[in-house]
Amino acid sequence: MHPILADRRRLAIYLSAWLLVEMLLVLLLVRGGTLRLVPAAIVAAPLTILYAFICLSAFYVCRTAPLETTALERTLTVHIAAAAVSSGIWLVCARWLAAAAARMSPWFADASAAIASQQALILTMGLLLFLLASAVHYVLLAAERSRDVERQALELRVLAREAELRALRAQIDPHFLFNSLHSIGALTGSDPAGARRMAILLADFLRDTISLGGRDRIPLADELKLLERFLAIERVRFGERLSVELRLDDAANVCEIPPLLLQPIVENAVTHGIAGLVDGGTVAIRTLRNGSRLAIEVENPCDPDRRPGRGTGVGLANVRRRLDAAFGGDAWMKSSEENGRFKVELSLPA
Repeated sequence: MHPILADRRRLAIYLSAWLLVEMLLVLLLVRGGTLRLVPAAIVAAPLTILYAFICLSAFYVCRTAPLETTALERTLTVHIAAAAVSSGIWLVCARWLAAAAARMSPWFADASAAIASQQALILTMGLLLFLLASAVHYVLLAAERSRDVERQALELRVLAREAELRALRAQIDPHFLFNSLHSIGALTGSDPAGARRMAILLADFLRDTISLGGRDRIPLADELKLLERFLAIERVRFGERLSVELRLDDAANVCEIPPLLLQPIVENAVTHGIAGLVDGGTVAIRTLRNGSRLAIEVENPCDPDRRPGRGTGVGLANVRRRLDAAFGGDAWMKSSEENGRFKVELSLPA
């Protein structure tokens, strides 16, 4: 659709600009004969509106002769020919309208003579106005193409980000599943009942992750329920060595985050923190909503003399990359270790 006709505001601005053309046409008609100012204005008004809409056809002429792919000579020829035809049609309509007005009222008796005396100027003005309209439409087309390019670039960035998020999320499932199956295998010899209970809990956890993992965002409350199921699985392995401390802000529960965002952090706290301590320890999870920001902390004890782990490189790096892909620079994650305590802090939009 025509970019001016598609927007009422643009159409209003476009027609308002033609008021100057109407004033110029009135001056020509008054100057060309004995036609007075008011009759000249009455004749000029419909003529101006008519040619304003005729000049809108320049948009389609510009589309058939784009500047990027059309030779300059052909472009000029096409537009001059279209301008000549349009201004000729305008002059014919002006003559017909003046004659009709003269038949209707003696007030417009000199309208035809006024137009006949200025027809060369009217043709020239029509020619120049159409060429000006062509230039304006070329600018509109360039702006439209620029918006299309920006929109396509934005869509590509969104698609790339979604693909990256899906890839990062896909890394979590096999990583966690491998660790869980390894734990079940370790329990089958020493604690068959515990291995069976852990397998059932793992099945329930995976069922929940399948139902929630396909969504882009889930409420923090649902993420915390997934963490409770995960920690229930780990308690089968660690027993009383693993305890959990929750300090949750009810206002934060409705905030939406990417699914399984916290699970690698808590898994890291258990695998590289609790598992390395003879007496185990407590994994503390805290949430707080402060205005438009959501803060999450996961803290656990750790052995300061432990050897560097041989992880697969998922864990915290995965979380950091997911935050960057989902929120850009509006979210961050920080990890620190001090006095045998390892803490991960997240800040993201609420």
